[in-house]
Amino acid sequence: MELKDSYDVMVVGAGPVGLFLAGELRRGGVDVVVVERLAERSQQIKAGSVGPTSAEVFDQRGLLDAFPKPDLSMFKGAPPLGHFAGLWVLRGAPELRTMPIFAQQPDVEAVLQTYVEAMGIPVVRGHEVTGLDGERVTVEHDGGATTVRAKYVVGCDGGRSTIRRLAGFGFEGTEATITGRQALVELAEPNPLQKGWHRTGTGMVVHGPGPQRVLTVEFDGPPADRDRPLDREEIEASLRRVTGTDVVVERLLTGTRWTDNTRQAISYRTSNVLLAGDAAHVHPPFGGQGLNLGFQDAANLGWKLAATVTGRAPEGLLDTYFEERAPVAAAALANTRAQIALMRPDPQTSALRELFAELLAYDEPNVHVSRLMTGVDRPYPMASDHPEAGRVAADRPVGDARLYELLRTPGGLLLDATADGAAGRIAAGRVRVEPGPESLLIRPDGIVAWGGEDLGGLEKALETWFGRA
Repeated sequence: MELKDSYDVMVVGAGPVGLFLAGELRRGGVDVVVVERLAERSQQIKAGSVGPTSAEVFDQRGLLDAFPKPDLSMFKGAPPLGHFAGLWVLRGAPELRTMPIFAQQPDVEAVLQTYVEAMGIPVVRGHEVTGLDGERVTVEHDGGATTVRAKYVVGCDGGRSTIRRLAGFGFEGTEATITGRQALVELAEPNPLQKGWHRTGTGMVVHGPGPQRVLTVEFDGPPADRDRPLDREEIEASLRRVTGTDVVVERLLTGTRWTDNTRQAISYRTSNVLLAGDAAHVHPPFGGQGLNLGFQDAANLGWKLAATVTGRAPEGLLDTYFEERAPVAAAALANTRAQIALMRPDPQTSALRELFAELLAYDEPNVHVSRLMTGVDRPYPMASDHPEAGRVAADRPVGDARLYELLRTPGGLLLDATADGAAGRIAAGRVRVEPGPESLLIRPDGIVAWGGEDLGGLEKALETWFGRA
């Protein structure tokens, strides 16, 4: 596939976040292309789940049923929402109404690839961005180099983002102290590994949820050569060191290394270049927060950037992307650092871990950690006292449909419960209006911006997010 001379937006990186962002931009009427350095989709095992809030957004896009259903037999009864340092978080919080999507990252990426292809979005693989000069983007490929004009460029190209480096974003945080390895393997029988998370005297080991997935964490510093491919001998040796058993890896299917390098960009935008997902923030993968953060970045940025490109955005709308998303990422970075501390193989950490596990047995601490892990403890600031303000709207019946089915049509939505239709008249021309069980203004990313009976507050919310009438 060849690149055109110009686009409204170039998304760099065809991982799950880049693909979903491209879909959000196309929903907003933007001419978008996705450029990917790799010639083929990566099959490396990375994230193993997508968080509940992103699952709700996927339901709003009609994608929820497209994800494969995994084997969750390692869990007795209903699967937990997630884990904190290998300690299962079982109860959740009232704001969490949907279970996570337990699907491996390659499967998630495949669903989103089909989604963007159906929308006619070009995904150009085997092309690498090597230069940024205003709207001029240099893209290298087998046939040489091409210069493409893009009004905006969004880096969704991972933790070692080329776009972040080329645009000169500051990336501050803490250095790596551990080596993590994750792989899909075939193990010889008898297999001494037990399903689940296990802390040992030398680190952590995980087996499952699928029969081939293994993960180790060793507290011996970062890997000497991060870029060297992980081989069968290395993952077998790590499993033996951490478990103290003679586990035999007969075959390595795919594997990767990772660390607890934890950093966040000091801004998500410079001029016409923006960052999303791991390009904007990196942290160890504990608790499966990475994809959830990235998808929420994409949902937040997509409609705001589309409104900016098409001239519909009120002043300052694009600035709210960083204002809303950066605090959520900072909190995730903090809790993953805390998880590293709870995993260390020393007697002091053992005592702390036992105490933390006892606290998680109580409802209030468990709910607090559930909120922390899913980001629902940090709703976006809104000038509305509605209990859902700043959060993803809960699904509910609206006439003969579900709210999430109505949200599959792009754009903002006002549910109008006023007897004389006064709220709808105020919103007309700026968002779609539907009669509803209560009055709610919902942004294109599914976030409640206003609710209640204060029509003056509705007008202010409409001006903030959709401009003047």
